[in-house]
Amino acid sequence: MNKLVFSTTAVWPRTLGRLLLAVPGGYLFTYSVTAALARLLPLERVDALISATLLSFAVYTLFVLWVFARPLRRALWALPVTLVLLLIAFGPHWFAGGEV
Repeated sequence: MNKLVFSTTAVWPRTLGRLLLAVPGGYLFTYSVTAALARLLPLERVDALISATLLSFAVYTLFVLWVFARPLRRALWALPVTLVLLLIAFGPHWFAGGEV
């Protein structure tokens, strides 16, 4: 016989945490991946930009799905990775005084 198990803890804090990581965090992650790809792809600047932008739609969708599929603690690794990608994408511009 199957028993229904009811949780006494609230679901809303975990759901809100996932939503905050998925929506604005996913946007920031996708933005940093797109900027890093546009800089790192071995193509002409315009072609690299278009390719990275087209890939960004898939990256955002997969990131949101991944956040809701994994435990929240394991999904939080995306925040330091986002910072590293931002440094790859914009670090030369920030540290060179805007002359890159």
